[in-house]
Amino acid sequence: MSATRSIKFTETEVRRQAADLAVRDLRDPRYPGLYLRFWSDRSRGTWHLVRGKQWVPVARWPDLGAAAVIAELPALRQRLLRDPATAPVASGMATVGQLLDWYGDRMGRDRALSAKRKAGARSAIAQHLKPRLDDLSIADVNADSLDKQLMWPSQAEVSLSYLRQMFALLLTAFKQAKRLGLVVADPMAGMCFSDFTKAKIMPKASRLRAVQLPEVMQQLVHAFDDAPEKVMLALMMLAHGTRIGETRMARWSEVSVTAGEWFIPAANAKTRTEHRLPLTAQLCALLTRYRDIQQANGYEGVYLFPNRRGVCLSEGQASAVFTELGRGEWTSHDLRKVSRSTWTDLGIDGHIGEMLLNHSLGKIASTYIHTQAMAQRRAALEKWHAWLDGIGFGRIHGLTEALSEIPQIQAQAAAGKACSRHPEFVTSEDSKG
Repeated sequence: MSATRSIKFTETEVRRQAADLAVRDLRDPRYPGLYLRFWSDRSRGTWHLVRGKQWVPVARWPDLGAAAVIAELPALRQRLLRDPATAPVASGMATVGQLLDWYGDRMGRDRALSAKRKAGARSAIAQHLKPRLDDLSIADVNADSLDKQLMWPSQAEVSLSYLRQMFALLLTAFKQAKRLGLVVADPMAGMCFSDFTKAKIMPKASRLRAVQLPEVMQQLVHAFDDAPEKVMLALMMLAHGTRIGETRMARWSEVSVTAGEWFIPAANAKTRTEHRLPLTAQLCALLTRYRDIQQANGYEGVYLFPNRRGVCLSEGQASAVFTELGRGEWTSHDLRKVSRSTWTDLGIDGHIGEMLLNHSLGKIASTYIHTQAMAQRRAALEKWHAWLDGIGFGRIHGLTEALSEIPQIQAQAAAGKACSRHPEFVTSEDSKG
């Protein structure tokens, strides 16, 4: 078998020729020097650019089909001309759209990524990156083409912080494809966001301030009887500074009044690290009241915040709660922000505040600080919840001396005891098995 057959390069014709064992090489007179050589099993082959007696492999078939390799041919010839010693092996990715399809699928299958991050990436790719870059040849990707087709038009439509996220996603996609040998070169290597704009991205200001919390608390007091599950979601976030995602997915088995702790699994946390929050006397009383309400309504399920199907609230459903409660004036994240800022005003140590928020402490702090500082965290939350009591929190949790039966809370906390006299209405992690 040594025949070379001249055909018109189309994917259909190439596959038809692959079935003919008498043919080894294919060429198309319209594209001098471009050959396809079949492998022995005939299901695959290699595209070559032939210069004299030198056959330079440039791509694999069917990874790169006939139309795709023809589209890449000018760029392949230029690279070979600039550096004859380097074989410019191309991949099946001829356009940015193909790269984004590959990377979007890869992210969707990555178990290390949260569902929220996957959804955000899907949205950025489908709504912004592909509409602007779908047909852009990878060979034509440079700072100028990205500026004209993506960066400059997008900055007029989306926030700079979101545009930076899109840029980072595209940058990572190219880097990963290059690392795996799926593209010849990374055209974005060395680029940074500041190449396209010098505007500073300012942190988004909170729409809630401490002076507004008394009004918000009164709103929650009045709404609790009619919508306890909605108010409880807001109170858990305000009382602990937690994120909406990790709060809406909370299970009763992760909340122990006896141990005085709320455990957030790593899988539910944005930082992918487990988080343990002390439960104050106020929260123990509030959780007891809330669980009684759920049971009185016939709910015996596993979630603190279930939807009608019995699973936890979805991200959209939880966001809708705050659309209703906030009335367009504040969001769930504003509760987290105002908690953190008020902790500072109360004199709570900044490092303890960051630990309560489950923020990443950085490489140096993570290396040298191994304590969980639970006593300090408890003292901080007790100080914060006492402040909240002063603006009406007590009217919701209903804690009184007769109800609590927990004398000397701070002394118990220092001794590692917390809320131990409350009835245990859940199965704590420590009591399992």
